Amino acid sequence: MTQPTICPKFEKALSLLSQKWTALVIYQLLSGTQRFNEIQSAIGISGKVLSDRLKDLENKEIVKREVIPETPVVIEYSLTEKGRSIEPIIRDIENWSQLWIKD
Repeated sequence: MTQPTICPKFEKALSLLSQKWTALVIYQLLSGTQRFNEIQSAIGISGKVLSDRLKDLENKEIVKREVIPETPVVIEYSLTEKGRSIEPIIRDIENWSQLWIKD
């Protein structure tokens, strides 16, 4: 019996979503545009790790970073179209967890 091969794109997608905190950052941004501190306090992540995750997600065109030239400067994060397209997957995981994960 031959083993099925794993699609390289599927493997990359799974690797991306399984990075620590990444799915939670995406989940948090599903509710709309937020500032760094809002995301950080909502999911309890360190500033350095959140900064790294946001930069990585921005480089992958999943998160959009917008600088608003005010005093002080305001930076807001939101999901791109590509990022929002992950919502059904995140919601399916959320529903599955409600059925099968015990407290």
